[in-house]
Amino acid sequence: MKTWHMIIDVEKCEDCNNCFLACKDEHVENDWPGYAAAQPRHGQRWMNIMRKERGQYPLIDVAYRPTPCMHCEDAPCEKAAENGAVYRRKDGIVIIDPEKAKGQKEIVKSCPYGAIFWNQEKNLPQKCTFCAHLLDKGWKTPRCVQSCPTGALQMVLAEAAEMAERVSDEGLETLHPERGTRPRVYYKNMYRYNKCFVSGSVACEKNGVMECVPGAKVSLKKDGRVFGSDSTDAFGDFKIDRIEENSGTYQIEINFEGKKSKAVDVTLGKSVSLETITL
Repeated sequence: MKTWHMIIDVEKCEDCNNCFLACKDEHVENDWPGYAAAQPRHGQRWMNIMRKERGQYPLIDVAYRPTPCMHCEDAPCEKAAENGAVYRRKDGIVIIDPEKAKGQKEIVKSCPYGAIFWNQEKNLPQKCTFCAHLLDKGWKTPRCVQSCPTGALQMVLAEAAEMAERVSDEGLETLHPERGTRPRVYYKNMYRYNKCFVSGSVACEKNGVMECVPGAKVSLKKDGRVFGSDSTDAFGDFKIDRIEENSGTYQIEINFEGKKSKAVDVTLGKSVSLETITL
């Protein structure tokens, strides 16, 4: 049968927090019997936006990763709960029963994504429900998706085969797949958050003046293998992305017609912005 999935495009998220605020608007001071007790005004982020800065001056970028409950196929919280206090519906949505889960603090500790919160006042673990109470009324999206102005969040109701094809075609990833929980939240352009880049500028001397070199071919190599390439823009700048962090020493090779090739070694722990390379 068809199940619900969320797709989050990291490249489109601008940290506007509309999703976070819409979630608060829907759940703070609102009880949804059978789905969730009212969310406290402070201390819980059912849609938590994580932030990561990459690089150094003069090239820095920042990425934002919205992070809700993953609604895992193999949910650790479901295993940690007693008396069926956490269950996965036929449509894939994982629900913490607001009555049965009272007092079960172990449910919070079981989540490897930190997506379950403890409501001290109600003595209750709580998390994102994908706004199941709205989906059951015929809504096509939860409030967070509805409020996203850039289209960074999408809600998809699809068969397993259809979703698998989309994952392959769009290069979608899950968060921490090594944990084996099989999340129903997928990420697009995750490299902006979990990979690193190397950038720099290329210049040469012309008539006694240093000038930018546009159109130079830049390759990132290691052990004879090319890991990425780029061409310098009108300002002589280049950027090669999607490289694994802490992956060792590479060689930047620069080729430009009429100039001798130049190679520069660079060690990639995290993203690196190199000083100007002169030909």
